[in-house]
Amino acid sequence: MQAIVPTNKTNRRAFSLIELVIVVVIIGIIGAIAIPRMSRGASGAADSGLIADLAVLRSSVDLYKAEHGGTLPAFATFSAKMTTYTNDAGTANATKSSTYYLGPYLRELPKLKVGSNKGQSAIVASQGGTTAGWVYNETTGTISANLPDTELDVRGVQYNAY
Repeated sequence: MQAIVPTNKTNRRAFSLIELVIVVVIIGIIGAIAIPRMSRGASGAADSGLIADLAVLRSSVDLYKAEHGGTLPAFATFSAKMTTYTNDAGTANATKSSTYYLGPYLRELPKLKVGSNKGQSAIVASQGGTTAGWVYNETTGTISANLPDTELDVRGVQYNAY
C-alpha cells in the first residue's frame, strides 16, 4: 500500500488570524491591569524614600546631640556640622584629627524625593515657598520636608507632616 501525499501545501503550520487577535486581546487585558499598579508603585516608592531620608536625618541629629552633650547643631552651620568632623564644642573641620574626631554624620544632605521642591537638599529655618528641601528647627531638633500643606501622598497625608 502506498501513502498518499497531497500535491498542494494545504497543511501549513502557522497561526490563524483569530489566534493572533486572541493573543493581542489577552496582552491588552494584562497591560490594563498591570500599568496602573506599576504607576502607583512608583509614587509609593518616592514616599518610602522620603520616610527613609527623614529617618536618616533625624538619627544624625540625635547622634550629634548625644555626642555633643545635648547640644543640637545650629541652623547656620547645620550642613557643615552634619557632613564634616567636629570637636566636642561642635566646631566643624574638613579633616579628622585628635581634636576633630566626631562625625561626620552624613556624607551629604539627601535630596527631597517628592513634591514641588523635589531634588532640593538645602535647609531652611521655617516652612515656606523657598526652593529648599528640608525645614530644620534648631531649638527642637525636628526636621521635615519643605512642602506646602496642599501636597499630599497617595493616602492623603501631608508630606510635611511625616
